[in-house]
Amino acid sequence: MTTGTSISQPSPDELKVTAHQQYDTPEHLTPENVLPDPLAQFRQWFTAVQSSVREPEAMTVCSATASGVPSARTVLLKQVDSLGFVFYTNYTSRKSRELAENPRAALNFYWREVSKQVRVVGRVERVAREESEEYFHSRPLGSQIGAWASRQSSEVAEGEVQARAEKLKQRFGDQVPAPEFWGGWRIIPDEVEFWLGKPSRLHDRVLYTRVEGSPDDAPQWKIARLAP
Repeated sequence: MTTGTSISQPSPDELKVTAHQQYDTPEHLTPENVLPDPLAQFRQWFTAVQSSVREPEAMTVCSATASGVPSARTVLLKQVDSLGFVFYTNYTSRKSRELAENPRAALNFYWREVSKQVRVVGRVERVAREESEEYFHSRPLGSQIGAWASRQSSEVAEGEVQARAEKLKQRFGDQVPAPEFWGGWRIIPDEVEFWLGKPSRLHDRVLYTRVEGSPDDAPQWKIARLAP
């Protein structure tokens, strides 16, 4: 990808971006050359970009309230299993509250270095407690303490979280239990789109759509090309 980015500021309260990214990836993406399962296709792409993309597991998670007010943030993918995409967080956070009241979400991976994107839309469910605990205990000790110390998305005073973390270190030592208010979310996809940047904005886009009524453990997929 080549970049020709410039900005202008016509007035103090206005900023214009004139960016002309030119994508020229050698690959081609078609319904005929992708795998029949989007999760398998994602694993293939994800594995292939490990050496060329910085933090490929970073993904934008979009949630919304029951009334449709959206919010978005970047989190880290921790697992792709046979059902979907898994990340871990505090269950009292804004995103968890929204996912609980409106159990649908969208994900987006943007791998700038290789001009690829993956977009996911689906239903969400909590990860089984034993899975959350297993992952929690695989984390560094400081991250385990941090999960207890942070009342995520709540207002705090300067130094409050750090002080709480110090007290928790003394309380738990090196045996930190997994808090009940912390765990995983799994996004079970109903649609997955793969995007490949091409010259003149004529990008390759392939969309998987779950066939209505097909079970989560053996979904069937319609695969189609989308206009760029």
